[in-house]
Amino acid sequence: MTVHRPTRRTLLAGALGLAGATALTGCGSIGGSGARVREWNLFGGGDGARLLQIHDKFVAEHKDIAFEAHTLAWGPPFYTKLAMSAAGGRAPEVATLHLSRLRGFSPTTMLDPIPLDLLTKAGITEQDFLPETWQRCLVDGQLYAVPLDQHPFVLYYNTEICEKAGLLGPDGRIKPVKGVDAFLEMLKAVKDVTGKFAASVETTNPWRLWWTLYGQLEGQFLDESGALVLDDAKALEALQLMAKLAADGLTPKSADYAALVAQFSNGDAGLSFNGEWEVTTYQAAKMPFSMAPFPVVYDVAKFAGDAHTFVMPHQANRRDEDTAATVEYIAWMLKNSADWAAGGHIPAYQPVVASQEYLALKPQAEYRSVAPDVLYDPDAWFSGSGAQLQNEAGAAFSGVYSGASTPRQALDQFKAATRKLLDTPSPV
Repeated sequence: MTVHRPTRRTLLAGALGLAGATALTGCGSIGGSGARVREWNLFGGGDGARLLQIHDKFVAEHKDIAFEAHTLAWGPPFYTKLAMSAAGGRAPEVATLHLSRLRGFSPTTMLDPIPLDLLTKAGITEQDFLPETWQRCLVDGQLYAVPLDQHPFVLYYNTEICEKAGLLGPDGRIKPVKGVDAFLEMLKAVKDVTGKFAASVETTNPWRLWWTLYGQLEGQFLDESGALVLDDAKALEALQLMAKLAADGLTPKSADYAALVAQFSNGDAGLSFNGEWEVTTYQAAKMPFSMAPFPVVYDVAKFAGDAHTFVMPHQANRRDEDTAATVEYIAWMLKNSADWAAGGHIPAYQPVVASQEYLALKPQAEYRSVAPDVLYDPDAWFSGSGAQLQNEAGAAFSGVYSGASTPRQALDQFKAATRKLLDTPSPV
């Protein structure tokens, strides 16, 4: 997520700059012994509006907690401000952090551990989460994050177009395809119907598509020591497929994020490759669509993605009553995460995943099976959602679509940029 996404990243407060934020304030007493919870998040657009509604419910049910929610600009500005507040020990009680950025955020110095005893007392245990997701939240045996959701790379499909292309099964869902040939046949069938493109994709930064394909080829990126071990043959195979999609007119040769959304919305493309967060955009447009897991094009089921987590940024003098209230907030958000899941994200809290409330959400529950196979970005300070590695991938790989670069040239550029990042000390 490296390029500004006006459809989902617009700061709700408007053009307020880095320090600007929207706030929702509860009716608690901040002075004396009253508990206080100040929350920082990076949710703009539909996500932000939904979160405000959920916070309204939390405030209504917790009159004894002075609650403030602040939305800040997504991406590097958010993480810079959060790091500065934690470094000074004057951070909010709780904040959003992408799980892919946890280890690169210097958690043992910039974050405070989340008390497991209080979490258990609030009814939340390790068994409530997928094992892999929970383990990623641990650093040196301590819990530094609690996952709220997962947001994978998925397949959107226009049901009317795909029905005409013969791609729907008797149940009205798109029939799964496996393998490169079947994948290309599916795309060609859709292009025959639209007369334009098969699928919309963000060519200006196709990191998620490349990372998905490379992951399905079981390619490695960094070894345990943090050294680059990228597999050239597998990386090139993924890039060559992406180049073929553009050369054959199955995807655009140039499309930014806004174009990705528009091409699917207006029917120029019958499929779309994207994160699941645009579900409400297409629902609001009242277009005929559904969603499914992205196809397993290569060897294994892997899908680029991330998770939003709750963390407790470092405070010099964290009050016990505030910590207890913060954990209560985290637990309440997890137990009520079906409301959050309506925006497309897969709940991390498994009791909600199994609930009828979530399973009744269509198409939001149609791709929940991919949760165990979400592929996080490499563990490095420059990696993760909105971080520099994705920027470098966009700069290098966009030329593969436009024809300005060969896959080999693009890979060489990306590897050189990655090595430079590896040689640069972490700023936190």
